[in-house]
Amino acid sequence: MNALFDPKAPRKACNVSVNEDLLAQAKALGINLSQTLEKELARLVREAKAKAWYEENKEAIESQNRWLEKHGLWSDGLRMF
Repeated sequence: MNALFDPKAPRKACNVSVNEDLLAQAKALGINLSQTLEKELARLVREAKAKAWYEENKEAIESQNRWLEKHGLWSDGLRMF
């Protein structure tokens, strides 16, 4: 499976605005902000790409499902369950 992103790519600093109270609580709990942001961004990118892929392929998937409903699988007669 292809990686979502290059984990060896260099890190790039960025500025973000975060709720002051939330930031203080996260720091007090020892939450690594960079690591947490990276994991969440990866999850969001993965979900967005999956949704885009599905939308691009939705018609073909539905067409294949209709064909299978009409004609069945070649192995339907071979099932033992």
